[in-house]
Amino acid sequence: MLADCANCFGLCCVALPFSASADFAADKAAGEPCRNLREDFRCAIHAQLRQRGYPGCTVYDCFGAGQKVSQVTFAGTSWREAPETAREMYAVFPVVRQLHELLWYLAEALTLEGAAPIHAELRQALDETERLTREGVDALKQLDVPAHRGEVNTLLLRASELVRAGQRGKDRRGADLIGARLRGADLRGADLRGAYLIGADLRGADLRQADLIGADLRGADLAGADLTGSIFLTQPQLNAAKGDAATRLSPALARPSHWPDARSEPKPSPRPRRGRGDRGQPRGTGRRSGPR
Repeated sequence: MLADCANCFGLCCVALPFSASADFAADKAAGEPCRNLREDFRCAIHAQLRQRGYPGCTVYDCFGAGQKVSQVTFAGTSWREAPETAREMYAVFPVVRQLHELLWYLAEALTLEGAAPIHAELRQALDETERLTREGVDALKQLDVPAHRGEVNTLLLRASELVRAGQRGKDRRGADLIGARLRGADLRGADLRGAYLIGADLRGADLRQADLIGADLRGADLAGADLTGSIFLTQPQLNAAKGDAATRLSPALARPSHWPDARSEPKPSPRPRRGRGDRGQPRGTGRRSGPR
């Protein structure tokens, strides 16, 4: 379920629309190739997306759907080679992307020891979801994705409850926590499924074994937070948040490249020495950084 851009026809750069905003530097309609897409289907500014005004691209992940559609559904023939297939390719890509996201969650659930009582059901759901990703174009276009997602979500919720059974964490499912002050909060085993944590201050928070499936972490400050063992946290969620060298993550997740590391974090300026008779300078306002 890992994206392999080398074997994809740049589908996320063509099939999906975006509007000029803080996330994207320009407008692009669905089916229109991004101005930065090269002839070899690679991004011309991939190493400078944030600097060039495209941070939205850095928080998107197809979970491997791009190469599945490119190499399996359309047998390695690109929309440039066969323009008549372009519309269908763009139509099935979002469908397969949703299925691949479910595969990611199911695969993680199968690694959770606490969910062992339903591992057989999870394996069956994973096999069925994988089978659906390999259906033909017509079947994929007609697939009732919300219905299948609902069935899988029921299993994922059971897995989460089993894993968090001994934690008695807070139930904040779907809660509006935009800009919330949660610095140092004990959120172990909390249900944060679908919670809005945009711009929340989670510095130093304990999020071990918290269920974060679908939680919106855009701009959330995770500096020093402990996310080891958190459930259903994805790389795109992390990429949308802010963190630092002290943020603790599970081994399956990578520290986003835009997070500062210990070497790049600025060192505090030395305090100026006061001479005799120097009354010093006015003190700062003491305002906390980050959202309030």
